[in-house]
Order: sequence, then structure tokens, then C-alpha cells
Amino acid sequence: MAYRKGQSGGVSPATRITEEIIARLESGTKPWIKPWRGVPVSRPLRACGVPYRGMNVFWLWMVADMCGYASPFWMTYNQARELGAQVRKGEKSTIAIFYKSYTKEVEAPDTGEKTDESRRVLKAYPVFNADQVEGLPERFHPAATLEVVEPEGRQAELDSFFANIPAVLRHQGDEAYYEPVADRVTMPRAHLFSGFDHYYATLAHELSHWTGHASRLDRNLKNRFGSAAYAAEELIAELSSAMLGAELGLPVTHLDSHASYIEHWLKLLKQDDRAILTAAAKAEEASRLLLNLGGRISADDTDEASADAALAA
Repeated sequence: MAYRKGQSGGVSPATRITEEIIARLESGTKPWIKPWRGVPVSRPLRACGVPYRGMNVFWLWMVADMCGYASPFWMTYNQARELGAQVRKGEKSTIAIFYKSYTKEVEAPDTGEKTDESRRVLKAYPVFNADQVEGLPERFHPAATLEVVEPEGRQAELDSFFANIPAVLRHQGDEAYYEPVADRVTMPRAHLFSGFDHYYATLAHELSHWTGHASRLDRNLKNRFGSAAYAAEELIAELSSAMLGAELGLPVTHLDSHASYIEHWLKLLKQDDRAILTAAAKAEEASRLLLNLGGRISADDTDEASADAALAA
């Protein structure tokens, strides 16, 4: 995955959910072919342990995936307090939905006869995941059922290389992405990957996005999923991670997990025959910056790559 945008606000529950689903689909995010192994999936649960149903199941699954929550439990602010716990300061709620039924008296236009008609209206209420709450009993954080086993292929040299890059990196959830506003890379923990080579390759991809921040190479990271600029940024990150792979001896088979972007790339390349040249130059610039920060090349090499990128832009 690439980078995220925040959830929309001030709209109806149906519109909010639909917009987020469309954004995920437009981003090419699909629940298959990840280079990391799956984690246990549970139906979302209310604070009392009763499972959610209907659209709440898919919606809360999606929010948990986007935010990296591991607990299946969701609760309101007051429910957390009643449990002697507290939502952490700064945490943002999401919504759960329900239908409120009511009866309305209606009058038939032809006879004037009045009858009661049952109606339903979609309502929403704010909820927090148990991972956003401090002081909850242990039952709200069930232990993972998968045995934590470090995969093969860990290399001290590569650990040192990536540790030298001053990116804010957190390990959480089962999704890899870069957030431009927070300027932060999130990665699944290494034990979820089939091998350390795929962990390193995925980290290289997300760090390639990290180079585009305004304080570094200043690429445009503010476009919505599905836009031409978004597709171009994904292409740059893919090419950059491939270049890093060539330098560091990492696999490129993980690129198949981004095959859903190909449609956007084809459209981009057909519209602009210089797009691939520009993307390659900017990818070279990004990979050179990471190789310099990681201690593999000198700053002079990075300056040369920047000049090439400027010429190709």
C-alpha cells in the first residue's frame, strides 16, 4: 500500500461508508497477495461480547485494517468509562450504524384515510476500538493464535542500513503504508512475513514514498486514490524499490502484490509518453537518497541523481 488520507466527516453515515469503500477500491487495495502471512480474523464485537451484524461487520473490519487495530472489540466512550478505562487522548472515533424504527401517520391522497406506516432511518454513533482505550481488562485484548516465529533471511547489514534512515517507523497491524501528514511509515511486524527479504523489500517501497515528503524531495503526495498523480507516485515508489533491490539484493517478486495499479499506470503512460522517464528519474532520486542515508553511497551521488531528476521532470 502507499499512503493514507483521513476519513471524511460531516456527511451521512451511508455516504461516509460508501466514500471510504470507493477510496479503497480506487486505491487497488484487495484482500489477497500480500507478502506477509494472515492474522486471525474475528467478527467485530460490542463491549458486551455480542457480535456486530450486517454492514457493521465489513465496515469495522475495514477500519481495523486501515488503522492497524488487533482487538475485535468496539465500544462507546461511556462504555469504556463504565469499564474503568479511558480512551487515550487524541484518539479519533469511527462510527457504527443502526436502523431506528418509528411509526408515522400518513393520509391517503384519494380517500383521506389515515393509517400508521412503519419506517426506518439510518443512524450512527461513535465507537472506539479497544486498542484505543487504556485500562481495559485483558479479555478485550485476546492473544494472537498464531505462533510468533521470526522468518528466515534476517541480515545484520540490512538491519543496520534501514536503521540509519531517520524515518518514523512503527510496527502495527497487518498492512504496510506511508502517511504524508504524520510523516510516518507503518509496517506489519517481521514475523508476519514469509521471509525477511520480503519484509525488507516492502519497507523499501514505503520508505520510497517517505522520500517524497515536502521536507525531503517534495513530491506531490496529496492526491486521492485513483488519480493520475497518485498512480505516478506509486510508479515512482515501485521503481525506486526495484532500484534499491538491485543495490541491496532484495527480491522484486513482491511487486506482483501491486498489480492492481497496472490499469492506472497504463492510462498514465498512454496519456504522457514522458511519464515513465520522469518516474524513473524521480525513482533514481528517491533510491539515491535512501542509499545515502543508509550509508551505501556518498552525498555527491545523491546530488547527481537530483540533477538527473530535474532534467527529466
